[in-house]
Amino acid sequence: MKPKKIYYEPDVVNYELGKRLLEKYKDVPRIKIESHNRIKELQERPNADFVEMKKYLIIGIRKTHKYVQNEKSSDFLVPYTSSGCSAMCLYCYLVCNYNKCSYLRLFVNVEEMLKNLIKKSQETEEACVFEIGSNSDLILENQITGNLDQTIERFGKDGRGYITFPTKFSMVDSILNLNHNGKTIIRISLNPQEIITKVEYGTSSLENRIRAINKLADAGYKFGILIAPVVFIDNWRNLYLELLEQMNNDLSKKVKTKLKIEIIFMTYSYVHNAINEQAFPKALKLYNKEIMTGRGRGKYCYKKEYRDEAEEFFRKEIKKRFNSVTIMYIV
Repeated sequence: MKPKKIYYEPDVVNYELGKRLLEKYKDVPRIKIESHNRIKELQERPNADFVEMKKYLIIGIRKTHKYVQNEKSSDFLVPYTSSGCSAMCLYCYLVCNYNKCSYLRLFVNVEEMLKNLIKKSQETEEACVFEIGSNSDLILENQITGNLDQTIERFGKDGRGYITFPTKFSMVDSILNLNHNGKTIIRISLNPQEIITKVEYGTSSLENRIRAINKLADAGYKFGILIAPVVFIDNWRNLYLELLEQMNNDLSKKVKTKLKIEIIFMTYSYVHNAINEQAFPKALKLYNKEIMTGRGRGKYCYKKEYRDEAEEFFRKEIKKRFNSVTIMYIV
């Protein structure tokens, strides 16, 4: 990523990563800000500027360090080294949280966050799983900062339990030879290539994501697959059958014998709809009032009958192709 503009908190120069990033992008126009959370000129930009703002990089200091208990693929959600993303998935839940300001924010107090993570892991009564990538994509971030390399090795040496994160990117080569000690779980998100092309703008191809899973397994990492989010476009059954066939054909034997799958149906919102209509006027329309219903204030999900039908479909078709699979959950 070569950002078009940088917004930064002045105090980031007191951190090694802050100095390194400002030097790395010294030829990029930069603007000082009081807080990475409140950049008024960006908050007031119209929805049509969403794509433009995704080209910006925000550099700040993370001040929130509260761990939140979780009940799905981890025990705790951990505020970590970045939030937002430079990709532009049309359904991204970060857009719900940050509206059109879901650009990539990097936090330079890495040592503080990593020490907190290791300390917490050592204090829990039982070995826990810590989700460190719920607010960003750490494989993408790692291409800029190298923070993930450091995290995997340090946690592998001193941490207790596991760290985990999902990704839609395939750039895993830099982490393959790290001393992870089996304490990192990497979950690759898969979707049919047609949905990746039409909905998950700026992410890695299906072919490259599958190739990345095989590499991670060969490198001894613990891994998982998310089929997420499942998007009910007109020909969704055929597309997901093709996805399962491609997984069956291209995933290595090592992967298929230890396969764990999470399946998540898409949720959407009026915020997504407003931004997408103005920023991506020719994009695939994801809101369908015939098959969607309200889910909390301004949010939509697929109606129960469609979700139940799809759950039966996935359980049947996955079982047909993968003997050793564990379906962690379907939501």
